[in-house]
Amino acid sequence: MLVNLVNYAVSYAQHGFSVIPMGAGKKPLIKFANKPALTPEEVKKLWAKYPLANIALKTDKFFVIDVDRHNSVDGMKAIKELGHDEWFKDTLTEKTAHDGYHFFFQKPKDVEITQQIGMLEGVDLKAHVNNYVVVAPSSNGDKRYKWLNKEPIRPAPAGLLELIEQKAKEHKPVTMLEGYQYKPTGKTQTTKLFEAIVNGLGPTGGRNNALAAFVGGLLYRNVDPDVAAKLAVLANAATESSLPLEEVQRTVNSMIEKEDRRREAE
Repeated sequence: MLVNLVNYAVSYAQHGFSVIPMGAGKKPLIKFANKPALTPEEVKKLWAKYPLANIALKTDKFFVIDVDRHNSVDGMKAIKELGHDEWFKDTLTEKTAHDGYHFFFQKPKDVEITQQIGMLEGVDLKAHVNNYVVVAPSSNGDKRYKWLNKEPIRPAPAGLLELIEQKAKEHKPVTMLEGYQYKPTGKTQTTKLFEAIVNGLGPTGGRNNALAAFVGGLLYRNVDPDVAAKLAVLANAATESSLPLEEVQRTVNSMIEKEDRRREAE
């Protein structure tokens, strides 16, 4: 049953979190990137306008280890294989609507934590200042997010920070040659597809359409659907305010179905 979560949203704001009202499909109902946190009064006004909104919190002061357990994916297997259950105890933890987990940790002052989609199999690191996570008691259909404890958000263990740093180095960009003279001209649609993998999907307002065009362009050029899905994840990860992974999955599947219909009609 859908209920008004305004009191929860106000409480989050009063505790210093940056609150975002969320619509269906984890879609933000306001522009929030690079904006100050909403005050409790602003939260009340927004929930008066969107009484059935879910609640998300910006990952500006904390980061989240987002463990997906949906369909055939089980990120808890990768977490268990680390052999360090102690890393994920005694900090604020919630269970997601699809039986996944969000482990919350404080951002360290002397270490930069960068977002990593696919840090482990079925595990994402949500850390960009303009990213967010949906929190309890928000719902997805008839299922709710639930806090599993009342622990404070604690500092990340040293071992976890070392793992994050190691994974970031594995994706460290190549150093470019300085002073090169070559300047590309005559860019094509194929050129733009390649560049989107590195440059991302563009501004917040056009990300969904850009993702659909990106995936559609790959499929039209006979890229294998599985490869197209993986490239979509990379392009989304390069986007300043990336889309939720579930939304990427829905868009990819929708474009694959659309391409199937197009080819059947030929």
